[in-house]
Amino acid sequence: MMPRERLTPKEIQVANLVWQGLTNREIGKLMGTTEQVIKNHLRSTFDKLGVWSRLELAMYVASHGGKNWLEEPERPGIALSRAAAS
Repeated sequence: MMPRERLTPKEIQVANLVWQGLTNREIGKLMGTTEQVIKNHLRSTFDKLGVWSRLELAMYVASHGGKNWLEEPERPGIALSRAAAS
């Protein structure tokens, strides 16, 4: 399993917004939650991806597709089952 696949949808969204340059306060307002909840998502994301800072997280997202990073990764089992169903 790739590190990105371990993230929750909220963690992926927060990581993408960090990559876009938003602050925790801005992300919280956009997502309708508190800064503390955003900090919790970031802490979990840092642990799962093995990064230590917002900068490293933004660089990770950029190096793994940037805006396209929000899209679900293709999983081989799913691709095979879709092809078999056709």
